Amino acid sequence: MFKSYKYRLYPKTKQAISLETQLAGHCFLYNKALEQRREIYHRTGKGIGFFTQSTDLLPGLKKENEILALCNYASLNQTLRRLDKSFKDFYSRVKAGEKPGYPRFKSSNRFNTIFYAIIGNGCQIKDSRLYLQNVGCVKVKWHRPIKGNIKTLSVTRRNGKWYVCFYVEYEASVLPKTGKEIGIDLGLNTVIATSDGQRIFSRKYLKTAETHLVKYHKQLSRKIPGSIHRKKTCILLAKRHEKITNQRLDFYHKIAYSFVRNYDGFAVENLKIKNMIKNKYFAKGIADASWGVFLSILKSKAGSAGRWYREVSPNGTSQECSGCGVIVKKPLSVRMHSCPHCGLHIDRDVNAARNILARTGPSQRGGVAIPLVEARSQSS
Repeated sequence: MFKSYKYRLYPKTKQAISLETQLAGHCFLYNKALEQRREIYHRTGKGIGFFTQSTDLLPGLKKENEILALCNYASLNQTLRRLDKSFKDFYSRVKAGEKPGYPRFKSSNRFNTIFYAIIGNGCQIKDSRLYLQNVGCVKVKWHRPIKGNIKTLSVTRRNGKWYVCFYVEYEASVLPKTGKEIGIDLGLNTVIATSDGQRIFSRKYLKTAETHLVKYHKQLSRKIPGSIHRKKTCILLAKRHEKITNQRLDFYHKIAYSFVRNYDGFAVENLKIKNMIKNKYFAKGIADASWGVFLSILKSKAGSAGRWYREVSPNGTSQECSGCGVIVKKPLSVRMHSCPHCGLHIDRDVNAARNILARTGPSQRGGVAIPLVEARSQSS
C-alpha cells in the first residue's frame, strides 16, 4: 500500500531564497511547455506528449535559463509530467461529455510544489536533515518516524511555510478482529451517527471562525490591488483557513483511528456531495462538515488495517424502519424515528445508520450470509 508523511521544513534565509528561485524556474518551465503545446496544436491540429517535450524542449531551456540550470533535471521532468496529466484529464473529461476548463498558465504565486521523482536523485536524508540540490541541508521537524520505502517526495510552499511530503510504499498491518461492525450515517448537527448508538456532534469550525474571516474580508476589500498590505491581508486570511482545515483534519483523523481500532468493518452512504452542496440552504453546513474528507480518511485507515469498507445507496435510509422495514415518512425537522408498527423509538440518524449496515451484502460482512430481516433485528 501507499501512504504519505508530511513534515514541516525550516529553511534558513538563503535556503528559502533558493527554494523560491527554483519554484519560479519550475513555473517558467510549466508555462513554456503549455505555450508550446498550444502553438503546435493551433499550427498542426495535433498535440504533443511528455516524451516529446522532455527530449526537445527541456534540454534547450535548461541551457539557456540560469534558473532552470539550478533545478534538478528529474524534478523538471516531473513538472512536465504534471502538465501532461492535466491534458490527459482534460481530454478524458471532454470524452465523458463534461465541460472541463482548459489547462491554464500559472502565476508565480499559484505554483507552489516541486516534485522529486526518486529519493537520492537531487534529494536525500542526511544527518536527520533533508538535502536538496542547490539548496543544501534543510532542517526538518520529524514529529513521527517514516515506516516503509520512500518512493518520491515533494516540497511545498504554503502561506509562507515550507513542507516536505514523502510518498511511501509499505505493507499493511492487519489488526486483530473485534467481532463488531458498524453503519455510519452523516449529518450536519450530528455529523456522525453509528448503528450502535454513538452520536458525534459537529464542531462547526468554519462557523466558529466566521467573525475573524469577516474581519479579514472587510480589510481585504479596502486594500489596493497589488499593494503590499493587500498581500499581507491575503496571507492572514489564508492562514486562518489553513487553521480551520487543520482542526477539521485532526478531529476526523482521531475519530477514524478510534473506529478502525474498535470495529472490523464500516458501511457508509454513497453520497453525491457535489450535487448536495448546490442546495443554497445547506451548502455552508455541508462544506463545514466536510463529509468527503472524513470518508476518505476512514477508507484509507480501514484499508491499511485490513478492515472492510463498503458504500451503499442512501435512498430511504432515514424513512425506513430498522426494526421491521416499514416506510415511516417524516420531514427533515423530525429528529426522532417512531414506528407505529413495531414501536421502535430511536434517533433518526441512528435508525439510518442501522439501515446502512443492513444493506451490506453477505460477502461484505465477514463472509457470513445475513438475511435482511435478520440483519435488521440484530442491529435493533
